Amino acid sequence: MSAAEVLVSHPQVARCLPEEEQQPCKPYCVVKNTGLHSSSGLATAGFRTAKYIPEEWMQNNVSKLCRSLADRDSAGNTRHESSALMVERAKLTLGTQANSTKKLGERLQDIFFWKSELQREIEDLLAETELLLERQRRLEVALDANETAIFISTDNLQNRDRRQGPDLVLDAVEGELLKEVDLIQNVQGVLKRTLDQVVTQLRKNRDAKELLEMDWSDKYEAYKIDVKAGGLNNQSTNIQFHPNSSKFEDNSSTPESWAQATHCNIYKAEQERMNSINLRSLADNVLQETSEDLREQYDRVNAAFSKRLEEFFDAKAKLDHHLRKILEQISAQERNITNLKKAIKDKEAPLKVAQTRLYERTYRPNVELTRDPAQMKLICGKPP
Repeated sequence: MSAAEVLVSHPQVARCLPEEEQQPCKPYCVVKNTGLHSSSGLATAGFRTAKYIPEEWMQNNVSKLCRSLADRDSAGNTRHESSALMVERAKLTLGTQANSTKKLGERLQDIFFWKSELQREIEDLLAETELLLERQRRLEVALDANETAIFISTDNLQNRDRRQGPDLVLDAVEGELLKEVDLIQNVQGVLKRTLDQVVTQLRKNRDAKELLEMDWSDKYEAYKIDVKAGGLNNQSTNIQFHPNSSKFEDNSSTPESWAQATHCNIYKAEQERMNSINLRSLADNVLQETSEDLREQYDRVNAAFSKRLEEFFDAKAKLDHHLRKILEQISAQERNITNLKKAIKDKEAPLKVAQTRLYERTYRPNVELTRDPAQMKLICGKPP
């Protein structure tokens, strides 16, 4: 209720003069001056040239006295109403100030609650980001290890291409090595895609954390400001008039939109954190499954190598055995050749004897030159 309403709500009541202030009434009649020198009439309206008569002077004093008494009575009413208004306004002001201080306290509790929620979500998001960074490092290490593995596999294939002759065979080892190269390439593709997803999620986590930190910083500043505002009282030394402070800013928000904005920030951060948890689980599964697949293929390649080496060792042992036998046969044949040469050498003297005998018998005369058994024995070595 405004002061004007309070003042208007109590109509003024005419008050009588106290007995000591009342003037004794004189029993006389006021005689109107209607004579020759009177100021009556329209011709003298607004000004007067004649003198007042005593009755008019008395009437004027009584009129002023009554008017002053009425003004004093009105001033008294106004003073009492003003006192009541001041008491009421003071009570209302104190109540409003206490209510505003209470509202500031409730606002501080709301800000503290949301600031705590933001702080908790920031810490959870930081912890999750650190875990996701660890998965990123593991994925990078796995990619580096696969680079070494594919280099070893391709080097094995290139080395086996240098086999000579019949040994250049498409055996089980080469088949497993080709499978291993194909598996490593597929694993590298999966690891790279997973690593790209992790890098993208890390960027989203950082963006969400930055948004939460900005919101937390704003609430921290607002909390300090409201703490300072709530601590002000009527005896504070740093209070002063600020004429334009009671207007609403164009960019101000409502309590509902304020709480909804913070809730949306926390919800988005929680969504990104859940996506990060799922992606981290996916990265763990990818690392485990690819490691198991590579280990199984590694075991198969080693088994194929072991089996192939056993075949090589068996073939080599057989070849060594036969080589020793052949070398022995060669040595025996060489000795045989030596003996044969000696035997041939030993037959030269008997041959010379036989040829000399045949030569000498060609000189037999006439009928004596016959093909007798001796001749046939010397030529054929046996009788005819």
